[in-house]
Amino acid sequence: MVKYKSIFIDLDDTIWDFRANSKVALHEVYDIYNLSQFYNTFEEYYLIYSEKNTELWNMYHHGRISKEDLMNERFRYPLQRLGIQDNALAKALDKDYLSILSTQKNVVPGTWELLDYLSNKYNLAILSNGFEEVQYKKMRSSGIDHYFQEVILSDKVGVNKPHPDIFKYALDKMETKPDRALMIGDNYDADILGAARCGIAQIYYNPLKKQITESKPTHQVESLLEIINIL
Repeated sequence: MVKYKSIFIDLDDTIWDFRANSKVALHEVYDIYNLSQFYNTFEEYYLIYSEKNTELWNMYHHGRISKEDLMNERFRYPLQRLGIQDNALAKALDKDYLSILSTQKNVVPGTWELLDYLSNKYNLAILSNGFEEVQYKKMRSSGIDHYFQEVILSDKVGVNKPHPDIFKYALDKMETKPDRALMIGDNYDADILGAARCGIAQIYYNPLKKQITESKPTHQVESLLEIINIL
């Protein structure tokens, strides 16, 4: 008997290659808005943006800032560092970035093989903190949308991973119990600890071999193809 009934999968940087796709989109807006007038190289701009974006997302996961704060600040910050106070430009950058980002098609290596395998054995659902206006488009652009029975987004639920309410909502939506569900994700805090606190098994996708400081996940892999041997 198959132990699990439903598999919850994070989207960004678990199966949809956010890092690669985001860098392409950022480079386009960098060129469109001639940000080279402010920064010596795109790589310099990218590093500053990325570090701030990661910090802001960690705050957003835990409800310490709003979605609007995140969207405004991540593009405002690299400008403010140079003494440029231009909120209209920051908002324009964010709008065009999201539009370009949603059309990108790169998926994480092993995604197709994994989804083909899992979709024949389990009910699949996306469980993501990403924004509603782009997550569906990203899935359609990359061609992975048809694998999933449900797309569960924190934007619609009203609470972010790792809060237990979004995992409880996901269980109800998929009509399953915690011991019959499993979460696959790359964010140890949002995906792994969040699921663990609700009694849901987890597979931590950890290609960068990040150190674990708290409780160990049920499983840990460095490539998506390893998951096939587990499930």
